[in-house]
Amino acid sequence: MAKHPSEVLFAGEKELPVIPACEHFAGSEKLITKALEMQAKAGGKFDITADCEDGAKTGHEREHMQMVVRLLGSELNKHGMMGVRIHDYTNSHWKSDVDLLIPEGGEKTAYITIPKPTAAAQVREMIEYIQAACHKHKIKREIPIHVLIETQGALRDVWQIAALPWLQVLDFGLMDFVSGHQGAVPSSAMRSPGQFDHKLIARAKTETVAAALANGVVPSHNVTLDLKNRYQTFADAKRARDEFGFLRMWSIYPTQIEAILDAMTPDFSSLKHASAIICKAQDADWGPIQHEGELHDRATYRDCWQLIERAKVFGVALSDEVNKRFFA
Repeated sequence: MAKHPSEVLFAGEKELPVIPACEHFAGSEKLITKALEMQAKAGGKFDITADCEDGAKTGHEREHMQMVVRLLGSELNKHGMMGVRIHDYTNSHWKSDVDLLIPEGGEKTAYITIPKPTAAAQVREMIEYIQAACHKHKIKREIPIHVLIETQGALRDVWQIAALPWLQVLDFGLMDFVSGHQGAVPSSAMRSPGQFDHKLIARAKTETVAAALANGVVPSHNVTLDLKNRYQTFADAKRARDEFGFLRMWSIYPTQIEAILDAMTPDFSSLKHASAIICKAQDADWGPIQHEGELHDRATYRDCWQLIERAKVFGVALSDEVNKRFFA
């Protein structure tokens, strides 16, 4: 029986997750509901992060999480692409967030986002608590963990954080990172061009991306503050991808979603070529082949397969042959 690419192309190395290039943050029931409706209409092209950190009103943290769990299990969550941002380590509600989320939402939440750590040890403790809750409630899956790198302590430990279990995404949080420098970094670095040109910010972004990619984790870029300027969001996302290597970006306003997807979408012009190579490679049991006068082996097969997987996630039409062989 012909082997699938996932069985032969990533042995000995952690595969980089193939996930949407945009995650949209929403805090209230109204905004989360609207986001889920938009997601369904778009065919699941972007993730949604239900925000229980900034979204929950003081004194109503429990009710807020219960609302999020209810939406996770509702018919609105058609694609199962809704994650949850819990409270940070210094906030007493983070454990109750997990205790409320896991029993009913453990099988349904797409990922859990951990904000504002100041050390790798904090993230490790939070992940271990999530793992223990999953074990207690017989949740067999590994829930992907996203961590916001938005403090100087987190940046110091970013390589340790990226290597922790269940990690899927490192998000860079610009505003808290800038303010954490207590005036040493000007507020102009919270927007373009400063957010890319200031030496300390560029260093932080570069280090975050390097740590993420080296550990098979997706690096996600911070938001654009200019909510309604679609071109500014596009330009920021394009620069984040092309110059820094970010593969994902978060949105906080509906008009930002398409701009991010447009800028972050890979170039699929060679998809037909890649599809032909990967089919021929499978026929050759993944040994070297010649295609259009060029030699190809597992190194190029891996590149071709990653392009095909991304195309599938981004909703690009694949050939009937590729669908039949690899996605049936």
